Amino acid sequence: MASCAAWVAETGGASGSEADGALAASVALLSRPETYGLPADTPVAVRETRTSFVFLTPTEAYKLKKPIRDALMDFTTLAARRRNAEEETRLNARLAATVYLGVVPLARAADGGLALGGPGEPVDWLVRMRRLFDDGFLDRALAERRVDRRSIEAAAERLAGFYARQTLVAAAPAEHVAAARRQILAARAILLHPRFGLSRRRVTRLCGSLLHVARDGGPLARRLALRPPVEGHGDLRPEHVWLDGAPLAIDCLEFSRPLRLVDPFDELGFLGLECERLGAPWVGPILLDAATRALDDRPTPDILRHYRSFRAVLRAALALRHYLEPPRREPKRWMAQAKAYLRLAAADPPRG
Repeated sequence: MASCAAWVAETGGASGSEADGALAASVALLSRPETYGLPADTPVAVRETRTSFVFLTPTEAYKLKKPIRDALMDFTTLAARRRNAEEETRLNARLAATVYLGVVPLARAADGGLALGGPGEPVDWLVRMRRLFDDGFLDRALAERRVDRRSIEAAAERLAGFYARQTLVAAAPAEHVAAARRQILAARAILLHPRFGLSRRRVTRLCGSLLHVARDGGPLARRLALRPPVEGHGDLRPEHVWLDGAPLAIDCLEFSRPLRLVDPFDELGFLGLECERLGAPWVGPILLDAATRALDDRPTPDILRHYRSFRAVLRAALALRHYLEPPRREPKRWMAQAKAYLRLAAADPPRG
């Protein structure tokens, strides 16, 4: 049902020091401007995420997956990383075809040297993209109060049209409901951990309400029987929505199709929730109205509230997972974020 489920799995390393050394050599090479045929004084920014390294030249970006494994993904083999890079390019072309430019090998030549896109035996595969600068993304624009209603309406129409074009996925609603229940129970276990000191009463009440809606044959199952899911983006957050020019959405969740299968109103509600957390509660109703027009559909208010609370509870638990992950970075930030999500989970959505 939701990409937020990805946090339930523990990450495992690939194969020890040899793999670490190979990755370090690749990162060192890809951090140098000469690798891209650029002058030596050209800046190449390197950003690291939990699963990837991203290398940013003045005009392009290259993403290298780490050789990691957990319950949802396994990138420990070269073949798996190539398949994932190809799938990431294919899926993201649905909403950002002008950004995703293809897959390129990092190859080892006969003399043992590495080269990006060169001849020789591939040792890794990277996604090649057109670079999009931070100030064009929705999260930055919201923070700097540069977002107007027209730009949000354009993005909403683009996203709603995307969902309208997707094929409904014929699957038993019980499977999706069961997945939702697993996510709720996993989130509840984290939120109730004594070390966090959160209100047991609030967490129990929120999760209890979610489980009630997601019971066998309950409102969520009836909604999914009426409107089967589609293969959506999977991780639709403001930092993935580009507003500078034609609206785009990048960085979809490529490694798990089940987590991309969504009710469009759930996924757009998630984006609205994230915008509300960033101080723009007016965005959500615009997204909802655009989807209603494009899909000729609208869930009941109870289901919309469920989707909102479900996403907020999972994001609160994810924030606390970040709080626990070594090294512990910005612990106050993650605790504050978790509490903010729980407040949103308990509040009625804005009506616009």
